Amino acid sequence: MNEEVPTGDRHVPVLLERCVNLLAPAIEAAVSAHGRAVVVDGTLGMGGHSEAILKRFPDVHLIGIDRDEQALALAGERLSPFSDRTDLVHAVYDEISDVVLSLGFDGVDGVLFDLGVSSLQLDERDRGFAYSYDAPLDMRMDTSRGQTAADVVNDYSEEDLVRLIRTWGEEKFAGRIASAIVSARATARLETTGQLVDAVRSVVPAGAAKKGGHPAKRTFQALRIEVNEELSVLADAVPAAVESLNMGGRIVAMSYHSLEDKIVKKAFNAGTQSSAPPGFPVELDQHKAYLKSLTRGTETPTDDEIQQNPRAASARLRAVERIRQRTNRMAT
Repeated sequence: MNEEVPTGDRHVPVLLERCVNLLAPAIEAAVSAHGRAVVVDGTLGMGGHSEAILKRFPDVHLIGIDRDEQALALAGERLSPFSDRTDLVHAVYDEISDVVLSLGFDGVDGVLFDLGVSSLQLDERDRGFAYSYDAPLDMRMDTSRGQTAADVVNDYSEEDLVRLIRTWGEEKFAGRIASAIVSARATARLETTGQLVDAVRSVVPAGAAKKGGHPAKRTFQALRIEVNEELSVLADAVPAAVESLNMGGRIVAMSYHSLEDKIVKKAFNAGTQSSAPPGFPVELDQHKAYLKSLTRGTETPTDDEIQQNPRAASARLRAVERIRQRTNRMAT
């Protein structure tokens, strides 16, 4: 861990001002009505977005959730000046409802999701998320449990490797790559990112890298998603966040590849569109939209932000507001 480098200097939050501004009306309305707003940072990371929210809004109570214990420790240091109005919880963000209830809150006024791999995980070489240097083939966001990427590449069948690399990595050379992995592991177990990169490079045409970036990029994405069950977690987390919202509450979600964005879009569309059957003469209350979209499609970083923070380049932001009361309130 790069303990000598302050957390704030290691982490540049993506679309920081836009995220905070989108949450601001919900926070201000809750404070005006109740004297306090509750905001959940469902993917706390190193706490950059949370710090900005806590600094700007002195009446916010922040719940920070992360499955990565290293991230929680660093964020805890960063947010220590606000410890009297923060709760940092080691959990996966699809557990948002349970976390909120366990802390004694009936609902929340804002939720932020900054999805995918964090800057911390990419920068810490021994975590195995990056293909640019050799490291143990791990890729677990929560290093206290679960299978590693090494377990996947060495134990999955060739058929299953093809499926996950093609589906989660959107990789057109999935068949070649899976075959190369199986061939390589027949000689010796693949234990490092470098060994995996070598296997991928051996079968991906050199010309493909010029168009699609590093030849192992999509394979690493696929393995990371598989190891951390990212898409199934996200598919549960967004509806759970919606159900946690108070009236007027807002959700801001940033995704970094099409698979994440499709899940967010589907969950948001379910709430922003009428569920009345086509041709139904009267729209009943239970069919009416309960969310309002705050963005036109997805918003993207400006050229200036991408220049300052290259990791922001693929970010896609969507946001919604709760406009109709939940039919089943969370129990206290």
